[in-house]
Amino acid sequence: MPRLLVLVRHGQSEWNRKNLFTGWKDPDLTEKGVEEAHAAGRLLKARGMHFDRAFTSNLIRAQRTLSLILEELGQKDLPTIADDALNERDYGELSGLNKDDARAKWGDAQVRLWRRSYDVKPPGGESLRDTIARTVPFYCREILPAVLNEQAVLVSAHGNSLRTLVMVLDGLNSTGISNVEIATGAAMAYRLNADSTVESKEVLKP
Repeated sequence: MPRLLVLVRHGQSEWNRKNLFTGWKDPDLTEKGVEEAHAAGRLLKARGMHFDRAFTSNLIRAQRTLSLILEELGQKDLPTIADDALNERDYGELSGLNKDDARAKWGDAQVRLWRRSYDVKPPGGESLRDTIARTVPFYCREILPAVLNEQAVLVSAHGNSLRTLVMVLDGLNSTGISNVEIATGAAMAYRLNADSTVESKEVLKP
């Protein structure tokens, strides 16, 4: 499967279930999250996908999702690189807070600005632009060369770290990316041209 790049968001975590800002905190998957990861793996297998290497973050929810997907694919020993560059956006002082409680304290507009704006940082945390500053160089240095070498690459990461890659791949501006949501367990398959542009994109569904 030459020049294939598949992006998968981790399955539901304990803090997703509790509606908490998570960021760089490290909760594990829920039972639902485990099943979402298995389902993603079964979906990729049903599509006949086989991978040459994988990338993930240094957070357990993404790593365990990847492990469960590879189990379904029969590729448990796939060469994998884990790196902080693919970690979720750091929510700083919001980490561990309930999102509804945050809205009650600061208002819907402010919380939405922290969550979905391009360059506004939550207190002590990262903006999406800050996140891009670490994810995109890693993508250009590590992931893209593998894909352009006609390898099939699987990335298991997080809502915001994946949004930064989608922004680059889909050619979105800072306004367009604010409306992009990636569900837990969701998978997107990109085929790249030899010049690194996108030939096709498919949101994978059962």
